[in-house]
Amino acid sequence: MAIVVGDRAPDFELQSGEGEAVRLSALRGRPVVLFFYPKDGTPGCTAEACAFRNSLSWFQRLGATVLGISGDDVASHQRFARQHDLGFPLLADAGNRVRQQFGVPPALFVLPGRVTYVVDAEGVVQLVFNAMLDSEAHSREAIACLERLQA
Repeated sequence: MAIVVGDRAPDFELQSGEGEAVRLSALRGRPVVLFFYPKDGTPGCTAEACAFRNSLSWFQRLGATVLGISGDDVASHQRFARQHDLGFPLLADAGNRVRQQFGVPPALFVLPGRVTYVVDAEGVVQLVFNAMLDSEAHSREAIACLERLQA
């Protein structure tokens, strides 16, 4: 079942591209932006990750942690993050377990979907943005949501 606005975000622990364990519940007290993307290094995913990178100072000013999640392994995440100087963790979701917990729908019935969630400081989902083809809109929508939360 898909997570919707107002739901409590399911807790998870995944390994980052830097080999650190990241647990969502450990980030409580500040908003978290989770962006699920299909695959490291593909054109749309690169544009999406770079859009988050280019807006990272906005996210930091808004007090938010940004986390990218895909089914790629830790080594792939390391290469992708270094190649594009991302500056935020990419989490390895082996078997797409967390993707399934959040109910991220597939795109075109076979590709892992592209969905961004904003989770507030209390762990409640405040944004679910699903746009497979407009990869750069994900960071804009997340910033707009965070700004509304602060207003």
